[in-house]
Amino acid sequence: MDSRSGEMVVFAKVVETGSFSGAGKLLNLTPSAVSKLVTRIEERLGVLLLQRSTRQLAVTTEGRHFYDSCVRILDDIEEAEQGIAQGKAAAHGLLRVNVSLPFGTHQLLPVIPEFNRRYPDITLDLSLTDALVDLQRERVDVAIRMGPLADASFRARPLGQSRLAVVASPAYLAARGAPAHPDDLAAHRCFNFNFRRSLDEWPFRIDGHTAYRQVGGGMLTNNGETMRQLTLDGLGIGRLALFHVGRDLGAGRLVELLPGFNPGDVEEIHAIFRNQRHMPQRVRVFIDFLVEKMAVADFGAAPHGSR
Repeated sequence: MDSRSGEMVVFAKVVETGSFSGAGKLLNLTPSAVSKLVTRIEERLGVLLLQRSTRQLAVTTEGRHFYDSCVRILDDIEEAEQGIAQGKAAAHGLLRVNVSLPFGTHQLLPVIPEFNRRYPDITLDLSLTDALVDLQRERVDVAIRMGPLADASFRARPLGQSRLAVVASPAYLAARGAPAHPDDLAAHRCFNFNFRRSLDEWPFRIDGHTAYRQVGGGMLTNNGETMRQLTLDGLGIGRLALFHVGRDLGAGRLVELLPGFNPGDVEEIHAIFRNQRHMPQRVRVFIDFLVEKMAVADFGAAPHGSR
């Protein structure tokens, strides 16, 4: 194979199969031919893409970055060719989406049927998790993220913002009573996350200033949906975003506590995606769809001037 795209196909198959022979079988090439092609790429780039041993191949950091680029470019080529073949730039192909469990469950999944009707040729690969995911390594096309944006290598479009609230179930309050002041939380079971980045303090507005109170006594969990369910079951008090528990509050399944002490902090919600020159049509239409749908969603944003 002499073309750059052909080389990318071979290298991608080596990474995916973990061997020269595995890639060769898929592409009808000898292991020796595959090995020579990868060596040629490395010599041209001036970096080592694969660590070779008698037992296995290991992808280097540079090799992983090159693989991610190869897959993205090959996907774009396939989309362009299929669009021309169909006589239009049709949105189609595999779209990998990563989103937190609460937002995915309560905001994204309800609108997915409509997206599927509009774009039946797009195959969604949805991952709902609160774990931190390497978007490059997992080849994620679009991710929905809450809070500050940390990765400058990705572009972002705002979807909205959501106020947070301290909540409990009527059953819990009947059994344990309602706190009248943030200091009263020391006598209550309060849930928290077990993330390494998580803090065991909640912010409150006290005497005109933001103050933090340590909470605990309840369970720890790795996702907001589990915390919501534990709170609904009357096992303790949680602090959750209103995009997550707004319907529960409206239906009386949960009650907001200490609203006069709420500091008015909000979580910004963004769709983030790769910073690339030519955005695939499948990515573009999905982001536009999210912006359209989330514009009419009620995220319980903070009142004007409370931020």
